[in-house]
Amino acid sequence: MNTTVIEVRDLHQRYDDFEAVRGISFEVARGELYALLGTNGAGKTTTLDVLEGFHPPTKGQARVLGHDPLTERAAVRQRVGLVLQEAGFYKDLTVAETVDAWRRWTPRALERRHVLERVGLAHREAVRVAQLSGGEKRRLDLALAILGRPEVLFLDEPTTGLDPEARRNVWALVREMVAEGVTVLLTTHYLDEAEHLAQRLAIMHAGRIVTEGTLGDVVAGRGTRIAFRLPGVRPSELPYVPGLTRRSVRADGDAYAVETDEPQEDLRVLLTWAHERGLELTGLEVRRPSLEEIFLEVAETERVAA
Repeated sequence: MNTTVIEVRDLHQRYDDFEAVRGISFEVARGELYALLGTNGAGKTTTLDVLEGFHPPTKGQARVLGHDPLTERAAVRQRVGLVLQEAGFYKDLTVAETVDAWRRWTPRALERRHVLERVGLAHREAVRVAQLSGGEKRRLDLALAILGRPEVLFLDEPTTGLDPEARRNVWALVREMVAEGVTVLLTTHYLDEAEHLAQRLAIMHAGRIVTEGTLGDVVAGRGTRIAFRLPGVRPSELPYVPGLTRRSVRADGDAYAVETDEPQEDLRVLLTWAHERGLELTGLEVRRPSLEEIFLEVAETERVAA
């Protein structure tokens, strides 16, 4: 049985002379949460637009639940929920009236009270949309997205404007839906959001996927980082460690970061070298790089390469 729910193959999307997406491929399995990360303009929202059936791809293929989301929209529409970056509401309607209006157009719709309780808006159902805060409008977006019990949920920056508590509540709801078998494709600027929610993720830059995999895969592929401060020493003076499969040294003033595949041996050599010279590696820290560090490193590397 094929469990692939979202399939993207060599996707390109061009707007006049600008190529927003430049040949990306990935798959998302049933009940999986897959996150697309990237700076503004990386191509995340454009990718979602194609998968949601808003635009035909310039080249390549996109499939949702085995169907073309544009030409076979009727086979997809009722099985998918969307949270867009910007959604339009009738500001004079109350929250309850807004949900009731959507319920009339949504087969198998959840009860209004139930869906509002799930997103933490039950106490605001009599309030007009115009009076909601930005975060509350975002939660109303999510309520409408899950109203029809979707099999697939596209979340484009779903927690923008939410306070930390509200963000955690949305995370809990998304986890519940994934546990129920819903497939989620998430774009986010919040790296901690991807760390908490995603089973797999991809980092995009300038329309391409630069790295992809589980969080463990992405982090493990970068080696272990040994960080310390050592004033008055040039990078070329640090000891050479023979036999390492990979080692790189970065310096920012007196702050050093040594990335290595053999941290135990590298650390032993560094400490011995410092001890013999009467030097102290202050602020010494040994750890895997964080997702934020990898994200910033990818963005910087790609910027310099461009």
